[in-house]
Formats: sequence, structure tokens, C-alpha cells
Amino acid sequence: MTDATPQPRKKILIVSAHPDPRSLNTSLTAFAAEHLRAAGHEVQVSDLYAMKWKATVDADDFPEHPADERLAVMAASERATLAGRLAPEIAAEQEKVLWSDAVILQFPMWWFSVPAIMKGWIDRVFTSGFGYGPALPPPYSEGALAGRRALVSATMGARPTAFSDRGIHGPLADVLHPLQHGLFWFAGMAPLEPFGVYDANELPGERFAAARRAYARRLDGLFTDEPVPFRPLVGGDYDHDMRLLPGVEAAGVRGLDLHVRPDVEVDPVPTS
Repeated sequence: MTDATPQPRKKILIVSAHPDPRSLNTSLTAFAAEHLRAAGHEVQVSDLYAMKWKATVDADDFPEHPADERLAVMAASERATLAGRLAPEIAAEQEKVLWSDAVILQFPMWWFSVPAIMKGWIDRVFTSGFGYGPALPPPYSEGALAGRRALVSATMGARPTAFSDRGIHGPLADVLHPLQHGLFWFAGMAPLEPFGVYDANELPGERFAAARRAYARRLDGLFTDEPVPFRPLVGGDYDHDMRLLPGVEAAGVRGLDLHVRPDVEVDPVPTS
């Protein structure tokens, strides 16, 4: 439930991915930044296409990696991260994440995922030693980036029923599980229920106005809405092999819902 009381001043990073500055996603990014700043928050925006962000991990990300040495990405990224020797653009984005109290990913859903340029931002920025790693707190619990919130704001060409429990695309929570659970929660960030704009290929003015009003409500609850209650890795629900212990789930629960705590109630949040 969104709290109507004023929120303390917070810092928000919006990472946006769309190739056209006239797009719906660019408009939603600008709206979110304006709305949050009007509420007294600080906002930084990483517009990945405008930045011409490189989407591929390679040896250039680790400038001091020996040219004659095989590139083991996890090991190389951890050495470069801990030594402060990452490519400058990666280090700059990591500083933005560390600066933030919340991260918003704004993107069009392409092939049931983020655009390649945003996947490249994730791959390059969440290095070992920064987003995860043996020297950091365990994943799916405290996590390296604990204390931050995360919100997915996605546009989709399909109607909302296609992403429902019996929809042909599957529930939106399942489609976004790699982001919500595998990125945010893995790194310790608390993901909120995603915000979606459906039937987005053709959005007349009145529906865009309604989408902005719905998005404003979600932005107002960025630090007060209850996050998705994913189970922590540490705490007794999983065994040493990271498998959920038998019998801890509610009757009839299957699939990815197994990893959501059944004893935590979250107020339903409209997505559009």
C-alpha cells in the first residue's frame, strides 16, 4: 500500500533503453525523472542508446588483462573490480548504482527480455566483486547491493491477458523472473512488483495519460510499497545444495512461485 506521507529525499538511478528519443519508453523515462525530482528526490538517468553503450563483455573491459592470457570473465572482472582497473564507463555506472537508493530499469520487452544494450549494461556493470562474488555477502539474502530497491518498468505490445496466469506468454512475474530474482534479489536489491504498459505499439493520448497516472502512483510508492517477498538463501528454507527444503511451500504452489514466501502478504499493485 502506498504511504501518502512525504518521503525522505532519496537517490534514484533510471536506466533507459530505446533507440528512438521520441519513443514511449523515452517519454516514460522523462516523466519518471520529472515526477521524482518534483517530489524532492535526486535522479540520474543512464540513457544507454544516447550513451552509445557497448553491449558486449570483452577484454577491453579489463584494460590490464594480459593479452596472452585466456579471458576467464568472472576472475578477470573480479581482479579488475577490486583493483579499480575496470574500463572507465563501467566504473562510472557502478558509482551510479552505489550512489542510488533505488534503480529503475525502463525498457521495451523484446523477445521476452530486455534489449541487448540493456543486457550488456547488466553483464558489464554487475561484475564479480561488485554485484556478487565469494568475498561479498551471500546472494539471495543480504547481497552485495543490499539496502536498495529496484523497479522494472516495461512496455509490451501484447494485451495484459496474454501475460496472465493462463495467458499464452505466461505470468509477467515468471517472464521477468531473471531480472527480479536472478539480478536484483541475487545482488541483494529488493524488487517491487513490475510496472507494465500493455498494447504499447499504438497508445492514444488518453491511454498514455492513464499510464502516466498509474506510473506516478508506483513512483510515489517506490520506497513504501512492499517488495516481492522472495525467500532468502540464508535462513533455513534451502539446503546446502541451494534446493528448497520439502514442505516449506504452501499446498499447491509450483514453479517459480516456490521461491516467494507464503507467509508474507503484499497488497496487490495495479500494473496499468
